[in-house]
Amino acid sequence: MQKELRLSGSGGQGLILAGVILAEAALVDGKRAIQSQSYGPEARGGASKAEVIISDHDIDFMKVQKCDMLLCLTQIAYDRYGKDYTAVLIVDESIQLKYPEPERVVKVPIIETANEKLGKPMVANIVALGAVNAALKLVSKDALEKAVTHRVPKGTEELNKKALEMGYQLVR
Repeated sequence: MQKELRLSGSGGQGLILAGVILAEAALVDGKRAIQSQSYGPEARGGASKAEVIISDHDIDFMKVQKCDMLLCLTQIAYDRYGKDYTAVLIVDESIQLKYPEPERVVKVPIIETANEKLGKPMVANIVALGAVNAALKLVSKDALEKAVTHRVPKGTEELNKKALEMGYQLVR
């Protein structure tokens, strides 16, 4: 098993942290993982992406070559990366799809859940991680929760665990 994943959105949405958390969860589960990132020159608001490769065996190349899953939290991210072939596309429900759809599309209210139900826009990345893992079952739920609580700021662990669970519920 090897999965090549791209998490995309705007700078400031925490997708690079989400990629780090997902890679750490894979390591907790005894898998191999590589995480890389890129973002525009703007610290906040510019395009950003994190790429994660999770595998049961050695990973030969450190960049995503065949995107198995693309997560898009913004229209700009979808416009930039949505035309790349992917087997699974997970998008915030606000995104207008315009490219030929891949094998599976999961459209869920990630941003709205973080803003309205949790009252904290900064946990959208963790809501997204829950949705991604619910859809693809990449790592164990326990490993992902451990990685989340290890990487988020002290004092926000319970909020982030709740955000993770809400992400799972969006896809169930």
